[in-house]
Amino acid sequence: MIRIAIIEDDPLIQAGLGTAIGASGDCVVAATATAYADGTRIVEHGGFDVLVCDLGLPDGDGIDLIRHAAMRDPATDILVLTMFADHGKVIEAIKAGARGYLLKDQRLDDCVEAIREIRRGGSPISPIIARILLKRLQPAVSAADEDEKLSERESETLRLLSRGFTYSECAGIMAISPHTVGTHVKHIYRKLEVTSRSEAVYEATLRGMLDDN
Repeated sequence: MIRIAIIEDDPLIQAGLGTAIGASGDCVVAATATAYADGTRIVEHGGFDVLVCDLGLPDGDGIDLIRHAAMRDPATDILVLTMFADHGKVIEAIKAGARGYLLKDQRLDDCVEAIREIRRGGSPISPIIARILLKRLQPAVSAADEDEKLSERESETLRLLSRGFTYSECAGIMAISPHTVGTHVKHIYRKLEVTSRSEAVYEATLRGMLDDN
């Protein structure tokens, strides 16, 4: 039986993953936490084979928790389950000790299979994350035309959107109006030839436009 600790601040995802694990027949939830502090106590206590860890915890950085878990028990397999798809987070999490990296749009049943795979010695990774990592290993894409490069404010807008901020929240942070944010987003979509936020983040990541994120 694979024993799993879940550190996830979204109660719906935590409950859904717990249900999927409980129905698996070969996995069991050994501990759960919704915050960094409780997660640290779980890591210190041990008693699990796989740590499923979110990165965006309300009171701390999940990457620090991953690093702590990896140092405390190198035999523990650590699987990231997060909404962050930028390459900086991926690389940082892997360097900290994560052996798998899934995005939260993954089906929960797939997460259970990923847990089995990581115990078999594999490194389950969401397809979009695999593309990002491959991109990092390839020569830089030839420079886009100057007209197609994002301006500094457009890049700032995209970085905020990639972190889950709303238009209004972006406007507040950048001290501009929501209308101006919308204008930046239109320019971003046109330059990247996309029609949604997720596509924009994906394309910008592939092109190395969020490298300073």
